[in-house]
Amino acid sequence: QFPFGRRLPCDIYWHGVSFHDNNIFSGQVNKFPGMTEMVRKITLSRAVRTMQDLFPLEYNFYPRSWILPEELPIFVAEVRMMKDSDPSWKPTFIVKPDGGCQGDGIYLIKDPSDIRLTGSIQSRPAVVQEYICKPLLVDKLKFDIRLYVLLKSLEPLEIYIAKDGLSRFCTEPYQEPTLKNLHQVFMHLTNYSLNIHSGNFIHSDSVNTGSKRTFSSILCRLSSRGADVKKVWSDIISLVIKTIIALTPELKVYYQSDIPAGKPGPTCFQILGFDILLMKNLKPMLLEVNANPSMRIEHEQELSPGVFENVPSPVDEEVKVAVIRDTLRLVDPQKKKR
Repeated sequence: QFPFGRRLPCDIYWHGVSFHDNNIFSGQVNKFPGMTEMVRKITLSRAVRTMQDLFPLEYNFYPRSWILPEELPIFVAEVRMMKDSDPSWKPTFIVKPDGGCQGDGIYLIKDPSDIRLTGSIQSRPAVVQEYICKPLLVDKLKFDIRLYVLLKSLEPLEIYIAKDGLSRFCTEPYQEPTLKNLHQVFMHLTNYSLNIHSGNFIHSDSVNTGSKRTFSSILCRLSSRGADVKKVWSDIISLVIKTIIALTPELKVYYQSDIPAGKPGPTCFQILGFDILLMKNLKPMLLEVNANPSMRIEHEQELSPGVFENVPSPVDEEVKVAVIRDTLRLVDPQKKKR
């Protein structure tokens, strides 16, 4: 680690958050310029919706969404119109603040005129999406999947998807949203950083039990129930590729302005965290993309009130060590010399 900067050139620069280092003339950097901005909730929504307008059938893996405050009138009008044409439609919407992470500031509403919505969005822009009411449940619990994707280069476009990921579980049995249970975050929101505070959170010492499991253990269970696991994987791969294709044009603009062609500079790669929800019919839906997914392989455990210690997490270790090891193998700077 170089807390005060470094003097000698390196093969690989591994930055914590993002990088703007004009002194890097060679080697590889683990971040793309502009990636953090591109995967913010509003920018990601814009990029995917542009593609939805052009290729509606190809991009039907992203929930219907509106950008607030600028599209509030459109949101209200469209929902009213859809309700008029189908009075039995009883939607729920999820509001996600643009800069929020780890579940911060997310809430559910039933009605576009909800006072919380009109009160908060002026100061805090957000994306509002149709909430997926029929998720696939395992042990009666809702869960999402964190998959790790390596974007190895933009030109040519090279993408690798880790074979295993994490399944992160809610800690209260799922019920479809009603006005009574809308506020129950442990039932509706899969964010690890929220559920860890639930009394029902189970720290697991195996990869197929507890509140955080390997994705492969879920696929095994689905396969034993007769599900077509190969199709689930190919749908997920397709979702990842199409999402990155939606982001690529703007990423190239950022790249060329930070590292102009013809000038010496580093090449970039980046591990992204894709958050995906499987619906009851096994169709994957994209929730969001994380530019800086946590690579921690331990969790905090409360020994006594207010006293915490870090305990190894076998599930995180199994998945994340492999992700980093394989990433370093794929970007191996010595390969060309051998």
